[in-house]
Amino acid sequence: MDGPLRQMRGLFHHLDLTVSDVARSAPFYDAVLGHMGYRRWSEDENGIDWEHAVSPGHLPTIGIFAAKGEGRSRRHDRYSPGLHHVAWRAESREDVDALHRLLVTMDAAVLDPPADYPEYGEGYYAVMFADPDGLKLEYVFEPRPA
Repeated sequence: MDGPLRQMRGLFHHLDLTVSDVARSAPFYDAVLGHMGYRRWSEDENGIDWEHAVSPGHLPTIGIFAAKGEGRSRRHDRYSPGLHHVAWRAESREDVDALHRLLVTMDAAVLDPPADYPEYGEGYYAVMFADPDGLKLEYVFEPRPA
């Protein structure tokens, strides 16, 4: 990677999520991540990875992999130890609204439609939704001072 992101310490590199059924979750993540600028990068019998198509080094990457063990068929509980939710940055309020429209056409679980959340910061505007296993996801626009 060149430029300011080249070796930025602490920058998000990749995220791997466990799903109950990769084939069932793949169309959801194709659509949602595709909207955000990701593209499928690799796929094998274990799962699928998407890379960010326009970022330096195509990072971060997002992967989904098949759950194993006793809990593989249970829905995600964000209030149990583990991951609570994942949030991605949007380009604008209109970008948040566009993802919301996509989610509605997919019959995805919209937890909270696009709204202002001043308790999280000035201009914070987001949609909250869930993947097929109930993992809470968020797409947020928050203006940054110049």
